[in-house]
Amino acid sequence: MAAQKRLRGDGTSEVTKDSTAERQFREFVVTRSPALMRLAYLLAGGDQHAAEDLLQIALAKTAARWAGVGNPEMYVRRVMYRQQVNSWRLRWRRRETQVAVLPDEARGDDTPALDLKVTVRGALARITPRQRAVLVLRFFEDLPEAEVARMLGCSVGTVRSTTHRSLARLRELAPELDEQRPAREVLQ
Repeated sequence: MAAQKRLRGDGTSEVTKDSTAERQFREFVVTRSPALMRLAYLLAGGDQHAAEDLLQIALAKTAARWAGVGNPEMYVRRVMYRQQVNSWRLRWRRRETQVAVLPDEARGDDTPALDLKVTVRGALARITPRQRAVLVLRFFEDLPEAEVARMLGCSVGTVRSTTHRSLARLRELAPELDEQRPAREVLQ
């Protein structure tokens, strides 16, 4: 749509779109939107909202180049195809979850559970790798002492003493863990 300058009554000027081109574009949108919407709906995989967005983007891009568009319907269709292909290519980056119905209630406050997870992970990071391995295998994986000993290549007595020392060190690093849930529940 070509731009024109128009003088206002107060002596200032404003830039307006060519009324003929604007009228033609509006007529095109009114007459062709139902058919274009059906195409957008199919391209969007049956998602009405995504189809509306796709058509809106295509029409906006078409309006910006209206004066140079020879066949407007083919141009809008091409824009929709390309826009949808681009959305498919970029979809893996977004990881946006769309739901048809929003939940009625807000989720509960998870702050205490998150604080506990941060505390446990911080304490685990501050003990030795062997102590961490023993605790994770014993309490998170819930393996018996004999299996942990076999996996770590040590005796059952070593697993027992390491478990005892590791728990004592965790209690020292994070005394608030004594009043909390078992570590297995916290880490999941």
